[in-house]
Amino acid sequence: MFKSKKQLVFIILAGIFITNAIVAELIGGKLIQIGPFIMSIGIIPWPIVFLTTDLINEYYGKAGVKKLSFITASLIAYAFVILFFAIKVPAAIGISTVTDSEFYAVFGQSMWIIAGSIVAFLTSQFIDVFIFWLLRDKTGGKMLWLRSTGSTVVSQLVDTFVVLGIAFWLPGKMTTEVFINAALTGYTFKLIIAVVLTPLIYLGHKLIDKYIGDEEAEDIIKDAAEESLHHRVGE
Repeated sequence: MFKSKKQLVFIILAGIFITNAIVAELIGGKLIQIGPFIMSIGIIPWPIVFLTTDLINEYYGKAGVKKLSFITASLIAYAFVILFFAIKVPAAIGISTVTDSEFYAVFGQSMWIIAGSIVAFLTSQFIDVFIFWLLRDKTGGKMLWLRSTGSTVVSQLVDTFVVLGIAFWLPGKMTTEVFINAALTGYTFKLIIAVVLTPLIYLGHKLIDKYIGDEEAEDIIKDAAEESLHHRVGE
């Protein structure tokens, strides 16, 4: 079914990446409070997206991440279309256990989040890719933790503020004060989780190397680095 182990690994990583990104959009309308801090519960799946982004960057290069980012953005847009029609179709009165107003209260807000996320997602992913390969080049391919965390620190600052701004602040669902509070809280949470997940980056790296084979995995990483270098020069 699969031509190579490399192809299977990409499909698995892509599946994890896409699933967590779309789930984050669908649940993002719910705000939670941790002490005095407020944030969207949709932030929770994003650290898994960071993890898979870094692994895809490492083994499949800049082109691999960009291609997957466009596919994911298209699927998020597709979810937007499905939600739009699902909201417009009236519920069966006396039969449906979910009323139109209840359905809209949950998924209507998700539509605003999806609109903001498409813009923020692509922007932050491209920033992530740029920072990842910049740090990789500067360190000579060493210090995986630095390029992984460093790319997240910059890209998610943009992502968090843009998503919340379009989803909650622009439509008037948040005051400016609450918006800034929620954005800073969400961003801080993402950074903490990114640091906590750093060992999983190394674990994922080790598992992929073991499955593909150390020598072949090394060749794949070298090819990804060369491809990304040529891609950058071409830009």
